[in-house]
Amino acid sequence: MSIMRLAYPHQEPELTGEDTRLHNWAKNSRLGPPGSVIAPATEAELCAFLSASDGPVRMIGSRMSPGRLIEVANGSGTLLDLSMLSGLISSTADTVTFAGSTPLADVYEFLSARGQMLPASPGVIAEQTLAGALSTGTHGQGLQQSSIAGAALSIRMVLADGTVAEFDRDHPHFAAVQLSLGSLGVITAVTLRARESVIYTCVKNAVDADTLETDLEVWNRENVLVKAWWFPQEGQVQVWTANEATDDEVTRYHAAGGALLEHATTNATMNDTIESTLRQLRDDSRGVADDGKPLQTVTRFRDFTDVTGDIYQVFTRGIATPQINVEIGIPLARAGAVITKIKEWHAATRPRMHYPVILRCTGPSDGWLSPSHGEDTCYFGFVVYYAADGSLSEEGDSFLRAVERALAEEGGRPHWGKYFDESLYDWPALYPQWEAFRRVRETLDPQHRFANAFTAALLD
Repeated sequence: MSIMRLAYPHQEPELTGEDTRLHNWAKNSRLGPPGSVIAPATEAELCAFLSASDGPVRMIGSRMSPGRLIEVANGSGTLLDLSMLSGLISSTADTVTFAGSTPLADVYEFLSARGQMLPASPGVIAEQTLAGALSTGTHGQGLQQSSIAGAALSIRMVLADGTVAEFDRDHPHFAAVQLSLGSLGVITAVTLRARESVIYTCVKNAVDADTLETDLEVWNRENVLVKAWWFPQEGQVQVWTANEATDDEVTRYHAAGGALLEHATTNATMNDTIESTLRQLRDDSRGVADDGKPLQTVTRFRDFTDVTGDIYQVFTRGIATPQINVEIGIPLARAGAVITKIKEWHAATRPRMHYPVILRCTGPSDGWLSPSHGEDTCYFGFVVYYAADGSLSEEGDSFLRAVERALAEEGGRPHWGKYFDESLYDWPALYPQWEAFRRVRETLDPQHRFANAFTAALLD
């Protein structure tokens, strides 16, 4: 694996009194100039603004994506803060309709309160907006489902000229609208399928990584939901396998008030591995950033226990802290070969790692630009944390660059809402419907009002 030259962005200090919406969440990119943010209070106000104005427009959502995806074009234009277009719009027995800027946490809370869930496993961070999750391909884990966009039945969008369009699953543009990179219009409402909530028991194990190449697919074929964290240096994996809880486990869960139920037995077999990872993180970060949250994301692997709870209690437990996160989707059939390649490279280079390799697999998506489009996919996730001064270690930066190049060479498709080097990818070769998506864009936004330098380079 060779190493790329370009560096990931360092964090920028915020100016006193500056509008915090002008930086992305990681504080490593400026999204627009002062005064460029507007916040319509209603869909009608949004329509009026778009119909009476011209010039580039980008939606900032929860600002969790890399800045290049959400910043305005060439430093000028309008940033749309749509946080007031949030909340429940309507519901039926088996559907819910939420405004596009509703945080996922609010969607999950509403569903849980009425004993329901989405037919899609959640990601770990629930602060992101529903529209942002669809537009970037946010996903969870489990081969019986795909991305959160797979739960969408219809999507309402305000187009560049201020008109409103509705796209349901029978619409010829729906597969483009499902994951649109914010380049087709402003998502103002999403109708989602809802199903009866399932109580899961998640069994956690520490296993040897020697046979990870074959184990990964077996775990995913034999269990409903699977997530694994691979520590290459120590040759260990912590694997979570979640299946429907037994009647006795469900009874105990409800008797405890419906909170996440931790089982009695604690497993300490990975504690030495966790301490080794923490030492590397402390060495590289030269001081703890973000009130110690990066350390907390690692220490939670110590003294682990099996748990029983609903899907959101079990899996939506991430600790949101600024980071550089690279995630590449690989066809599951090739995941074993990629694991072997990473093992060989790691043995030769012994890089310091801040966090284990995250392994999540999903079933195929019908979204044209989904990294899991058309096939079972394993997502390989890599994280490097910022130092207290906002910098990134040279070794951490080099590690991410090298591992991304290796996965790109294996036909990997990067997660759109995370960091990647676009020069490594042949987009039309990776996405069979790439040109079809571009044609939909020409239809819905012929003037490319929703473009910026990054999306223009991809699509124009």
